[in-house]
Amino acid sequence: MGQATRSELRKTIMTILYQIAVYQNNKIQYKLDEVITDALEIDNEFVKDCVYGVMTHQDEIDEIANNNLNKWTITRLGFTDQAILRLAIYELIYTDTPDVVVINEAIELAKLYSDDDVRKMINGTLDKIYHDKVDHEQ
Repeated sequence: MGQATRSELRKTIMTILYQIAVYQNNKIQYKLDEVITDALEIDNEFVKDCVYGVMTHQDEIDEIANNNLNKWTITRLGFTDQAILRLAIYELIYTDTPDVVVINEAIELAKLYSDDDVRKMINGTLDKIYHDKVDHEQ
């Protein structure tokens, strides 16, 4: 198998974040490295950086999400939706990935894995975060 695309890798990251949420929710012990290794066919820095980044900054990420979700909190979303949103917020705030790419990728994942209402909610939330970020950079 050739190099996985970033889109495919984001799907893997979403799966890993979903798995971690399930473990945390059920108070199951886990080793982050093992969850990552189990999900990857080949070692991948992008996946590791994003998973570790999301886990390291999860409190800040969730706070940003909650401040931008309309009368809603991230923990009320399903684990898959949480994973999509956390990854996108992490990439928007903490990485150099172009904002438009981050948002498009999140929406593509949401089209595949979230229902329409949640997809719209994710889109609206990321749009607000993006505009806040742009306003602060000017």
